[in-house]
Amino acid sequence: MTVRLPLHESLWRRNLDLAQACREHPFIGGLADGTLDQEIFRRYVGQDAFFLRAFMSAYALAAAKCSGTLDLMRRFHRLMGGVLDELELHAGFAETLSIDLDAVVPSPAASAYTDFLIRTAWTGTVDEIVAAMTPCMRLYRYLGQGLASTDHTNNPYRDWVETYSSSGFGELVDDLEAIVDELGVDNDAVRRNYRYAMRCELDFFSDPLRGDTD
Repeated sequence: MTVRLPLHESLWRRNLDLAQACREHPFIGGLADGTLDQEIFRRYVGQDAFFLRAFMSAYALAAAKCSGTLDLMRRFHRLMGGVLDELELHAGFAETLSIDLDAVVPSPAASAYTDFLIRTAWTGTVDEIVAAMTPCMRLYRYLGQGLASTDHTNNPYRDWVETYSSSGFGELVDDLEAIVDELGVDNDAVRRNYRYAMRCELDFFSDPLRGDTD
């Protein structure tokens, strides 16, 4: 008897090649062993803060599109709170690294990713929006837990590792993936959005290494 996977797990497994490429990326490798150049991390923080603001807007638009379902609205509101927590983390990095987060100019990868998210949030259905947003959350938990599996006590990027490996972040991922399953839409648009978002994540980690950001 074949056991049917939950939709969120099926989508993840279809794109595990890209998740593994992110895990093996030099940027993540530098975070893992603490050797990532601080200037590269500085560029990443600015771009990620820019991205998170768009991510917050996408959640808000998803909530607006399900205004007849109070439970979903509450859950999207909680997920928005998680983004605010991430922005607080980045604000701390920005203070340490002297980054003006309000003056960040988006890199090519950040622009492509945020344009896709906002376009999907405005024009897509709730299932299409969630499919575009879930890869980021699932991927960061995957990376955070992988990096936390080794001793990171003296890692200068310990706060990043501990944030994305935390149980609190994991609960947010679980809830978003539960929404994917509850909506239950597995069509070309959902699969395409999930795949494209994963490709955007891989490109996003490459930009700081190329110096394509301010």
